[in-house]
Amino acid sequence: MNFVEHLAITPVYAVSGLLVGVLVGMTGVGGGSLMTPLLVMLFGFHPTTAVGTDLLFAAATKTVGTTIHSAGKTVDWRIVRRLAAGSVPATIICVAAIACFGVASKAVSDITSLTLGVALILSAIMLLFKDLMIAAISRKFPDTGLESPAWLTVLTGFILGVLVSFSSVGAGALGTVVLVILYPRLPIVRIVGSDIAHAVPLTLLAGMGHWYLGTINFHLLGSLLAGSIPGIIAGSYLARYANDRVLKFCLGAILAVVGGKMLTR
Repeated sequence: MNFVEHLAITPVYAVSGLLVGVLVGMTGVGGGSLMTPLLVMLFGFHPTTAVGTDLLFAAATKTVGTTIHSAGKTVDWRIVRRLAAGSVPATIICVAAIACFGVASKAVSDITSLTLGVALILSAIMLLFKDLMIAAISRKFPDTGLESPAWLTVLTGFILGVLVSFSSVGAGALGTVVLVILYPRLPIVRIVGSDIAHAVPLTLLAGMGHWYLGTINFHLLGSLLAGSIPGIIAGSYLARYANDRVLKFCLGAILAVVGGKMLTR
């Protein structure tokens, strides 16, 4: 495929990116939770290709979010550094493991599908019960509470690094809820901002690792970005008219079903 063909946009992928972008803009659900299973189950891409391509897709889209949060001073860079201290070595280990077994091996495909299925089910639980969890945590840990030891944040980063490297899912809803537990005194806007900021180096490093392994489909990536960027903008405007509770319930149910199917592939 020459350079011009890389730049060409495939309408069906662009439309998929548009639809996912709209849902991300309306609900705040991480794109990987929707895009990766879509690429695997609907379009038939190999799991590692879907994960690798989605990682760079996520790095590009989350950079915009980080820029906005950073400008608004809603990023706690201390938390970002702690998360990265765990996620960076985890990502390197996972990419090295994929390289060792071979990207096309059955072992890597099975591990990727298993991790993706587990991550999707966890994401569905967080999506459906996130508000209840945060409310319960806020009651249990009032503003006078103390934050948890730094090593727990590093461990959280390590777990997120493993999940994201193998599935491209987990840096959004999962990270947010865990950070609320670990830092009960921190305003939720800084929790979200810090989680998004950490997702950029995490997805970029994992994506570069997959690039080295040759699992990135740049033609697919360009088509997805072409549709998702206007989709996220449109979804952000449509969010004010949508029934948030119904929409998140439907998405949560879909993620749970798709996660279950990935586990039984």
